[in-house]
Amino acid sequence: MPQNEYMELHRKRFGQRLDHEERTRKREARQVHKRSEFAQKVRGLKAKLYNKKRFSEKVQMKKTIKEHQEKKNKTTTKDVAPGAVPQYLLDRKNISRAKILSNMIKQKRKEKAGKWNVPLPKVRPIAEAEMFRVLRTGKTKRKQWKRMVTKVTFVGENFTRKPPKFERFIRPSGLRFKKAHITHPELNSTFYLDILSVKKNPQSSMYTSLGVITKGTIIEVNVSELGLVTQTGKVIWGKYAQVTNNPENDGCINGVLLV
Repeated sequence: MPQNEYMELHRKRFGQRLDHEERTRKREARQVHKRSEFAQKVRGLKAKLYNKKRFSEKVQMKKTIKEHQEKKNKTTTKDVAPGAVPQYLLDRKNISRAKILSNMIKQKRKEKAGKWNVPLPKVRPIAEAEMFRVLRTGKTKRKQWKRMVTKVTFVGENFTRKPPKFERFIRPSGLRFKKAHITHPELNSTFYLDILSVKKNPQSSMYTSLGVITKGTIIEVNVSELGLVTQTGKVIWGKYAQVTNNPENDGCINGVLLV
């Protein structure tokens, strides 16, 4: 066996570390920052060659993404050019081919960008002092690293609190909500629906990850009981809605379905 395969041999005999995949993932995530640091520091001819290489990589990546996102679409045109048409073309329609993005991809792009046509496009910013209350801990009450959320929150079904010693953000069980009053704008009727998740809180991404629900928050609700279906006939399970009231003041969540 050649000497340069001793690592593969060792891996076959003894296996890998238990956290090998996690370490590999983190190493790949760090590569972006290392590449950026190198690009900022490099000078001269080496910089030109490196930038040229990166440019070609980016072009190739954009081409690949575009190929995945575009599909061919056929549209018939009514206007016909003047002149005689051959016999074999009389029964055909003039077709103009154009590349368009599918509706599903457009929807996914909108969701990724966090852009929706919402009833409340602007909301009042909430200060951190209003959102959190500082909890003093320790024997002499000098430690101030814990925070209690003073707004309504949503946690999933399988949520388990961390041990009190390690819990930084405390979400009181009295302010946790599982259902919301959602109004359908076209049906003009209100339904009491289960909340599936908090999609986006306009105040901060940290509040989104904590599941904080304030005025203007986009939440995902379970609309299976409404009987909504897609164009292909599949039942729609979840849909987005925007919260239109201050839940911590009213004691309930009111919202409008985003159609």
